[in-house]
Amino acid sequence: MTDSITWQDVTARRLARHRLDRPAPPGELPGVVGAMCGAHAQVMSAAELSVGLRTLGTTRTDVRDALWEDRTLVKAFGPRGTVHLLPTTELPLWTGALAAVPTPSSSMPQRARMDAAQTDAVVAAVADAVRDVEPPTIDELSEAVIARLGDWAADLVVPGFTGMWPRWRQALHTAGHRGAMCFGPNKGRKVTYTSPDRWLPGFRPAPAEEALAEVVRHYLHAYGPATSQQFAQWLSAPRRWAAELFTSLGDELRPVDVEGSPAWQLAADAGVEQPYVEHELRLMPYFDAYVVGSHPREQVFPGPAGERALSSGQAGTVQVMTIGGTAAGIWHQKRSGRKVELRVEAFTALDKRRLDELETQAQRVGEILEAKPVLTLGAVEAGKHL
Repeated sequence: MTDSITWQDVTARRLARHRLDRPAPPGELPGVVGAMCGAHAQVMSAAELSVGLRTLGTTRTDVRDALWEDRTLVKAFGPRGTVHLLPTTELPLWTGALAAVPTPSSSMPQRARMDAAQTDAVVAAVADAVRDVEPPTIDELSEAVIARLGDWAADLVVPGFTGMWPRWRQALHTAGHRGAMCFGPNKGRKVTYTSPDRWLPGFRPAPAEEALAEVVRHYLHAYGPATSQQFAQWLSAPRRWAAELFTSLGDELRPVDVEGSPAWQLAADAGVEQPYVEHELRLMPYFDAYVVGSHPREQVFPGPAGERALSSGQAGTVQVMTIGGTAAGIWHQKRSGRKVELRVEAFTALDKRRLDELETQAQRVGEILEAKPVLTLGAVEAGKHL
């Protein structure tokens, strides 16, 4: 028998599990980040906002302390090969799973590609280069890897942001997914890389089969009900492989009908109801986990939100204002010293209650970023973050 629930039920469940309905108490950063399936951290201030909005009283300093001092969070390559903050205790899970996700054929010219043996050699060289040393920058890591592997690794064949990168760089994400390295503290404005052992002594990736099944459970707990195709998009994995992975969980998953749309949920979630209330307005940062992982897009980004806040179906390239978990506007921020200017464009008229909520949310953004917020309403013309 297929369960039936409404989109309102789905939204209420997701908001609760993302702690967007009621922020978590202070000190629960790892649990909150784990419930999100990681916080996107390509833009570090966005990760700080994502975590801060879900926890009471958290500032960017608290997030940085959890990452670099307490080491309860770790910065690593996560889903889709993008930089994420993850709970340190879950690093074996994520590396075990992500290393097992099939990768598409390289789009590089044949002469520039690496074979499996070369990729394995790069991963081993990276692991050796970051072990028991001061965390190197990318240039320092490159020198160390090339010194270990020889001239073939140095061939400038990989297109980069400012020219061509050496051949070995195309396996950098693979090294991260296999647990050969994670990110270390910045040196000035330059990122560094280090060994996961510094965060989790004795670190080893979890067995692939167990890890993949657990990632499906994590995903459906945070974003379900969902289809295997939506999971594939979230993980940047082949659709057929994702469908087979869902099937492998057997009775742990149950079919559910969401107002005519078939999907899957965890069997443990069948019959679970989360009361939907008039949730407050939220200012979601770039690539926030909730907006990136939630489907279908037409439900989360209705009407003009789909046109203004999505890029070919991709969410996160524009910061969105949500009301009750649905995109209802876009916003932009510009920092200047101790001030942060917030400009919000609403897609619907905001009554006094919503305007008060917007002011409260702007103040909270300022607290998290440790800056004085200056809020204005009007058209947002800033480009998308690619």
